[in-house]
Amino acid sequence: MNLLKSLFSLSFMTLISRVLGFFRDLTIAHIFGVSIYTDAFFIAFKIPNLLRRLFFEGAFSQSFVPILIYYKSNKKIKHTKDFIASLSGLTIILLSIIILLGIIFSNYLIALSAPGFNKSFQKFKISCTLLEIMFPYILLVSLSSLYSSILNSWNYFAIPALSPSILNITIIICAIFFNDFFEPSILILSWSVIIGGFIQLIYQFPYLSKINMLITPKLNFKNIGLIKVIKKIGPSLIGSSANQISLIFNTIFSSLLNSGSISWMYYADRLIEFPIGILGVSLSTILFTSLSKSYSKNRLKEYKNLLNRGFRIALILSLPTSIVLFVLAKPLIIILFQYGKFTDFDVLMTQKALELYSFGLVAFILVKILSAAFYASQEINIPIRISLFSLFITQILNPCLIFYFQHAGLALSFSISGWINFFLLYWKLYQKKLINFNFNELIFIFRLFIAIFSMTFVLIFMLYFIPLYSIHSFFIKIICVFTILFVTGIIYLISLYFLGISFFK
Repeated sequence: MNLLKSLFSLSFMTLISRVLGFFRDLTIAHIFGVSIYTDAFFIAFKIPNLLRRLFFEGAFSQSFVPILIYYKSNKKIKHTKDFIASLSGLTIILLSIIILLGIIFSNYLIALSAPGFNKSFQKFKISCTLLEIMFPYILLVSLSSLYSSILNSWNYFAIPALSPSILNITIIICAIFFNDFFEPSILILSWSVIIGGFIQLIYQFPYLSKINMLITPKLNFKNIGLIKVIKKIGPSLIGSSANQISLIFNTIFSSLLNSGSISWMYYADRLIEFPIGILGVSLSTILFTSLSKSYSKNRLKEYKNLLNRGFRIALILSLPTSIVLFVLAKPLIIILFQYGKFTDFDVLMTQKALELYSFGLVAFILVKILSAAFYASQEINIPIRISLFSLFITQILNPCLIFYFQHAGLALSFSISGWINFFLLYWKLYQKKLINFNFNELIFIFRLFIAIFSMTFVLIFMLYFIPLYSIHSFFIKIICVFTILFVTGIIYLISLYFLGISFFK
């Protein structure tokens, strides 16, 4: 597989989805502003999203994909189909039970995830209503994630990457054209999530049929592959849950701070997730599948080369991105969100969180790459222990940092724990001699920092002569930002070339 070619293809599809995600957030910010209603929606939407990330983008994928690839490489197609059918059948049963319980106990879930909402009956009540509407989304999006994992294993990376775009388009259309039909109008966002989730699911059916993997679910608890996934999903769930538990604690702390803190953190989180999704998730998805194939065929040299290649690509792309996000934090927030009821104060508060998030961006991306190496080899204990330790550090730092930085302190603690997570994972891989760290690596990093310095100088210089804040036209702002990014990007690539770092080689 051409790693770089697959990365560009997947990243482009992810870019489309993320851009639509920004239009979605821009639409929400413009129509609903920052209020108790947006806080209520973001909290309610976070709960089914948390379950999705916890089970089906974390523990499930890490347990399911290596076993699926083993079946695909070593078993007959009939056995592979039986395995998928048994797994999807069990998934539907379990998630249906979870949805029923979630709807019944929605008020307790809101009370636990946002205890600060108990002070406002209106905010608490609307949060519960929004959650009850959205809870079935967990089944729709989890099945969609299951099918995405199957398509990724057949090297159909672009199709699943484009799937989230459908949800974003649905929310945008419903928010613009149907918000007047509901009272309060924020209810339309919950219904649009359900509609988008359903379309997201059936969108993948034709491609599954193309690879002969559109299979009717069935119940077979004795399937060997299913039993293996169940045995592995427990430990994987512990590791994957660390990051999500950290987000839960962050939400709890945010709910106790000034009104609007949840929304400010949400918008900053959306901006930092943009490069994480395009670079980190895309590259780790490709690497995880490729590393799993190399490991299943006992090709250790290929495994090590893929890992080291992926690590270098991640560094080359993530370092300049973190600099750009830090320097352009304020203009990006103004361009993307400051419309309608989104005030100058909201810009300032979101900017503080984004700047401290950008400090940890490189670590967030590299952690995804290094974790993929462990999970591909089905060695899950090390990343689990490190994730739990990072979670512990985050929660120690949170109360200390929010005392000085308020909501932005949550972003700083997340960044610090991200770097701790990265260094520990890297050290373990180095001890296993799976990743290189020698004189050539030091020279590579030194040259990379020279290129970053050149790019940063040009970026600050251009920003001085192109005052984005005084421009009122949205399209002129966009053109100016793209001009700045294009020129600094060219300078960075030229610097890499003259410093002997061949990105395409």
